[in-house]
Amino acid sequence: MLLKIEHAAIYVRELETERDFFVKYFGAFSNDGYHNLRTGFRSFFLTFEGGARLEIMTRPDITESKKPDFGTGWAHLAFSVGSREAVDELTERLRADGYEIASPPRTTGDGYYESCVLDGEGNWIEITI
Repeated sequence: MLLKIEHAAIYVRELETERDFFVKYFGAFSNDGYHNLRTGFRSFFLTFEGGARLEIMTRPDITESKKPDFGTGWAHLAFSVGSREAVDELTERLRADGYEIASPPRTTGDGYYESCVLDGEGNWIEITI
């Protein structure tokens, strides 16, 4: 059996703002969105080059969760951008646009060259080769 992750999903407060973040900085393509009028649930599916998909979702009764830097649950979403230079350039572009850089570009102990930025809702986004 061939098994692949079909998509990952995340709840957000500002649906369009998050969609625009992934489109602008990571080249995502967005569908037209879905809206369940009965529940108020809304979502977009974002597709990235290479086929990875992310569903971003919101609803009127969404509750705020504190996001600890090091707690259980999903830790980050990682994007491979192809080179050290691309990691550096995207990190600086995000910094210049006001996003918090949680971890500047560096080579980690396990050999990855990466940085981490917080999106507009405090989610960790890793940028790696």
